[in-house]
Amino acid sequence: MSAPETATAFWVVNPTKGELRREKLTSPAHDEVRVRTLYSGVSRGTESLVFNGRVPESEFSRMRAPFQSGEFPAPVKYGYCSVGRVEQGPDALLNKTVFCLYPHQDHYVVPASAVLEVPDDVPAKRAVLAANMETAINGVWDAEPMLGEHICVIGAGVVGTLVAYLCAQVPGVNVQLVDINPERRQLAEQLGVAFATPEQVPHDQDCVIHASGHSAGLRQALEWVGSEGRIIEMSWFGEGDISIPLGGAFHSQRLTIKASQVGQLPMKLRPRWNYQRRLRLALSLLVDKRLDALISGESDFEDFPTLANTLFGRSSVELCHRLRYPQ
Repeated sequence: MSAPETATAFWVVNPTKGELRREKLTSPAHDEVRVRTLYSGVSRGTESLVFNGRVPESEFSRMRAPFQSGEFPAPVKYGYCSVGRVEQGPDALLNKTVFCLYPHQDHYVVPASAVLEVPDDVPAKRAVLAANMETAINGVWDAEPMLGEHICVIGAGVVGTLVAYLCAQVPGVNVQLVDINPERRQLAEQLGVAFATPEQVPHDQDCVIHASGHSAGLRQALEWVGSEGRIIEMSWFGEGDISIPLGGAFHSQRLTIKASQVGQLPMKLRPRWNYQRRLRLALSLLVDKRLDALISGESDFEDFPTLANTLFGRSSVELCHRLRYPQ
């Protein structure tokens, strides 16, 4: 079968409007690979802000995806959860299933160093969670859960659930995943994580990790954390302004709010870690088949423009939505 000369990609052409565009596909150089996409994952967090044109101008540069085309707010080709098969490239990668931080596109050419082989015991369908797992790993590193601590994670979306899942594997750590939607209890139970609705959470937590994307969740974190406790803020609010009550216990109890963002590694890890090592770790952690519960829907890539408004709407309850490409 001859290699395609063009590719089809999803572009946000205006805020809240997407379309599929054809674009020229170059032949790979000796140090590049041509990938045929099998699946890509749709991020309900950052991609929703991009689709709705809510990326602040001050963040246009910092929030670029590795292989983004175009500029914010639009037109822009954005995404970072692509799993495919190498059809051309170095012998060591030929016919391998790989993960790449690439936008939603059916074929693409990238440097061979930009792809990582998916472990044999991780299905390609599940590997679309790798970018979310990376974010969760960074959040856990920033939270630094310690033996015997009481920790709650606010927000049972994909990232929050993965953070709780990872923290629950630290011996002696008592973790609760908290969400206003009681139906998320089933998801937590599938992953072996304790679940609570907000009214069930005991105060005096050692650490609260906030990943709900809503300011109300951050306000609750301030209420629940104990004296000298720490809050890890994993939400990105885009252009939204939020208000939080810093006139109460924040000063008197010497609380700490720390931002966690996947674009940078924690300072103390940088001498020995890089982004590729972290992504390799994320892929290896996807061996657990229970994580399939985080994939809440699947559709054909060609239907993405029609589905995008629903997937990125404020009322959407989707977790990770997976796009499948022609095989």
